[in-house]
Amino acid sequence: MPSGFGRGAFFCDAGAREPYIGGHLLLVSHERNPMPRPLLYALGSFFWTGFAPIAPATVASFAFTVLWYLGWIAFGPFPLVWQLVGLVAVTAIGIPVADRLEEIHGEDPSLVVIDEIAGMQVTFLALNAGPMGWLAGFFWFRFFDILKPLGVRRLEKLGGGGGLGIMADDIGAGVLAAMATQVTVRLLGWQVMP
Repeated sequence: MPSGFGRGAFFCDAGAREPYIGGHLLLVSHERNPMPRPLLYALGSFFWTGFAPIAPATVASFAFTVLWYLGWIAFGPFPLVWQLVGLVAVTAIGIPVADRLEEIHGEDPSLVVIDEIAGMQVTFLALNAGPMGWLAGFFWFRFFDILKPLGVRRLEKLGGGGGLGIMADDIGAGVLAAMATQVTVRLLGWQVMP
């Protein structure tokens, strides 16, 4: 196990020179981003789902779908205005977080899955459906995020790449997934309200 794992993996103390989790370096020298390193990783990896050993983007997308379902059970359908506020907040936070994690780990690191969360939020925007519709949205989003058709792949280079590109291509995939999900829900009669 690399040195510095444990307490030093999440807090910058004098003895932590090479802290790792899941093979990823967590702490390096002090940098321009004032965000505490534990928060940076918690947000960028959607509370560590991005560290899943297999298909972290799919794991994070599914975790978001489950949380959406639990929120719907607890609070009922989310008003569109709150969905939009959430999307703007995740995108505004995600761009600098993804940018910084890319600087540390290289181009579009797999542990960064906050972009999948923004894409899933777009997929579920104004979706009048219950669990079956959300599962359809999950599958459509993964389909479009993996294939990146119809110009979605070009969005990765938006603004020269970095955090903006990381977020943009998943939002683009979310737009396509939202359209496909709306059609699926209507064709299969999965609407919650007529």
